[in-house]
Amino acid sequence: MLGRLAVTAATLLRGKNKPTYAPHVDTGDFVVIVNASKIAVTGNKRTNSLRYRHSGRPGGLHTTTVGELLDHDPRRAVELAVWGMMPKNKLSHQQMNKLKVYAGSEHPHKAQQPQAYQITQVAQ
Repeated sequence: MLGRLAVTAATLLRGKNKPTYAPHVDTGDFVVIVNASKIAVTGNKRTNSLRYRHSGRPGGLHTTTVGELLDHDPRRAVELAVWGMMPKNKLSHQQMNKLKVYAGSEHPHKAQQPQAYQITQVAQ
C-alpha cells in the first residue's frame, strides 16, 4: 500500500513520533525504504490516478499513470508519494534528503545499522 507507506515515512522524516518534535526544527530520522518494486496500489488507482510533470516550455506537460510510473521507476513513485505528504517549505527539502529508496532488497547503508520499522495495520 503506497499511501500507508508514504504517511509512515513522512511521519518518521519529520520526527513527529518523537517527544522532542517541533515543527520548525528537523528532528526526523533517516528513512531507508527497500523493495520499492513490490509496492501495490488498490482499486483502479493504477490506471486512473495520474501524475504530472512539466518541462517549463510551452506544451511541455507530460502525463503518466501511477501504473506506468511504478513499472518504469518504482523509486520515483515512492518519492513522489512521500513528497505529497510533506509540508511545502524549506525544511521539508532538507528532510526529504534523508529519504533513501531502493527498488531491490540491497542497499549501501548496512554500516549505519538500520533498524526495521513495522507499520501497524489499521482497520479499514
